[in-house]
Amino acid sequence: MDKIIINGGKSLKGEVEISGAKNAALPILASSLLTEGVCIYTNVPNLQDINSIKLLLEHLGARIETDGDTVQIDTRGANNHEAPYDLVRKMRASVLVLGPMVARLKKAKVSLPGGCAIGARPIDLHLRGLELLGAKINLEHGDVEAVTDGLRGCEINFDLVTVTGTENLMMAAALAEGTTVLRNTAREPEVVALAETLNKMGANILGAGTAVVTIEGVKSLRPVKMEIIPDRIEAGTLMMAAALTGGDVLLTHCEPEHLGAVIDKLKVAGADITIDAQSIRVKGSDVIHSADIQTMPYPGFPTDMQAQFMVLMSVADGSSLIAETIFEKRLVHVSELLRMGADITISGQTAIVMGVDTMSGAPVMASDLRASASLVLAGLVAKGETVVNRVYHLDRGYDALDKKLAGLGADIRREK
Repeated sequence: MDKIIINGGKSLKGEVEISGAKNAALPILASSLLTEGVCIYTNVPNLQDINSIKLLLEHLGARIETDGDTVQIDTRGANNHEAPYDLVRKMRASVLVLGPMVARLKKAKVSLPGGCAIGARPIDLHLRGLELLGAKINLEHGDVEAVTDGLRGCEINFDLVTVTGTENLMMAAALAEGTTVLRNTAREPEVVALAETLNKMGANILGAGTAVVTIEGVKSLRPVKMEIIPDRIEAGTLMMAAALTGGDVLLTHCEPEHLGAVIDKLKVAGADITIDAQSIRVKGSDVIHSADIQTMPYPGFPTDMQAQFMVLMSVADGSSLIAETIFEKRLVHVSELLRMGADITISGQTAIVMGVDTMSGAPVMASDLRASASLVLAGLVAKGETVVNRVYHLDRGYDALDKKLAGLGADIRREK
């Protein structure tokens, strides 16, 4: 098992290119199951979660070829309707094959998914929506079985905003008969990217990026060639690293419009940020100012950036409140930051962070994907050596983050 070793104190400087977005690539790769033919996707990141979805698609009968960041998926033989536990357990996004399989094959058997230990993320909203579309759902022995004689459009109101629920039902409704209206939908850029992909396939989807999405079902969809959008969470993490180390970093091939809430808070914290069409330059200040955040669905401050921002506030010049409203177990990284000298108190789902002058390197253990990134950031600013263990979490969602940081001047290396 790999570990990452960091000697802190280096100011990051230089230019770094942002990889494709994991959370956009996963549903878009799954959407290939809606077609019979060859789909080609470019700017696909090299991540463990991407490998997991490719293995799952191959099990379902697809043929996949990968050349660098280009992935070609031939779905003409994708007729297997069972997604087993061994392939689904590692990643919650595996549930995204459910909607496409029910829509095209009229049946699916998918094991209940796994993923990061950051709290309950049930798929009941997915299942209720499929039932309203006309699927019969049976839960047995840890599997979801769904069958239909044909999906039919309807109106679905989400009790809670759900990204994967919005994506799954949008894909299913694309091949349903008639009109489907989804209300209280997720507005994330990744949802918009999926809708654009589906429309390029021949779907008729309006309103993606708003709270109401309307899908006019079509009889079939055609294969597509699509570029995956830049990863806003990778970009935000590297922006945080630049501000944290008092650096000067230019991020290229990114989408500033997707990072509004993060940019605003970094400016409050004292960072100097310059925005261009597809680039962001972040210059850290001598003093990091405290700022409060509350995680919210997009376009609010993303829960996937909460742990990284907490590290920045750990060395700020005052106190800050960080409220986590999305996942109930997404403050587990606090115990590891305390080992590095941070001054953080938890009250319910809120962390009270008192900035300290310095943090100190220590051996730490990653508990989930974004927590692992926060520990790497803490290592960049801490005095001495930090050893981040269980970095397989990091590899699930960051494409060579350690190499990108090293290219910016960080003293960081990976060891077995």
